[in-house]
Amino acid sequence: MKSYKLIIIILVIFAKSGNVLSNEKIFNVNNIEITKTPKMSNEFLANKALKVGYIQLMEKILLSKDIKKVSDLNFQQIKELVSYYQVIEEEKTEKENTIKFNIFFDKDKLHKLFFQRGILYSEIIQKELFILPILKKNDQLYVFNNNFFYENWNKVYSAKLIEFVLLLENIEVIQEININKNSLLDLNIRNLFKEYTKKNLALVLIEEIQKGNYKVYLRANILGKKIDKNLVIEKSNLAKRDYENKIIKEVSEEIINFVKSQNLIDIRVPSFLNAKLSTSKVNNLVEFNNRIKKIDSIDSIYVQEFNKSNVSLKIKYLGKLDKIMKQLEEQRIILKLIGDQWSLKLI
Repeated sequence: MKSYKLIIIILVIFAKSGNVLSNEKIFNVNNIEITKTPKMSNEFLANKALKVGYIQLMEKILLSKDIKKVSDLNFQQIKELVSYYQVIEEEKTEKENTIKFNIFFDKDKLHKLFFQRGILYSEIIQKELFILPILKKNDQLYVFNNNFFYENWNKVYSAKLIEFVLLLENIEVIQEININKNSLLDLNIRNLFKEYTKKNLALVLIEEIQKGNYKVYLRANILGKKIDKNLVIEKSNLAKRDYENKIIKEVSEEIINFVKSQNLIDIRVPSFLNAKLSTSKVNNLVEFNNRIKKIDSIDSIYVQEFNKSNVSLKIKYLGKLDKIMKQLEEQRIILKLIGDQWSLKLI
């Protein structure tokens, strides 16, 4: 009787071979604000929201160089990529209304588009990036004080995709910088961010090379990969403050592109993982299914074998194995290799 109940549960949970599990949150764009004037129809507003949502989605998940590859889509083609949309809020004033939309794009249709055009997209898990901008001027280093870039980084530029967390003033950081002031670019930045070594990190050295002109050196550690780059940011005819704001904006965008490049998914080369899940508790399968739905990188799951003690699953996923393991861990699912067999355990 117990085995019969297990079969029923498995059939209900994994009703179709290759059951698609993801809730596709990576392809959602929320809180799109559209201003409505009296002459605008609801259809016009919705269409405008779809166009804005599409642009925001591409900026969120594609590298800068790849956004151009999908910029030629007409409105009808964009509309076909949308599953549905929601009107979530309307704010009225005497002159105009502001309406907010949530747009939900179709994962399979986007995958098809990216496959056809040879585009890799990015799924970023770590939203926080710890950053320390240092100003070098007249051979003096300014870190937490008298440093426009430190004081204004998040005031000048903010992004939904990445949260830039400025390193808090710390005497140990000051000491480390002073010790290495003559070779700052050779510094292991983990020594500056000792409390956040497992996070994404960036050290930005902004050096005034002549009055009002700067050169930028960027050292980052993104998902354990070291990245060094010199940036030349043209001043043109900008005023001093506008130029400094431009530096913050362009360096931030460069860092975001680094983060995207380390989180790329190629839908042309999916991976498969065979693993066993214990069914010692009847609700294990239900709970496993509920948790795994929250992981966008897992495309589908196939049931291969089952008995009263475990279920053998074939998991189709996109991206790197270590990333999937981290996503599983965040959902309190441990994936572990025991001998030559992968096992899944709920915690």
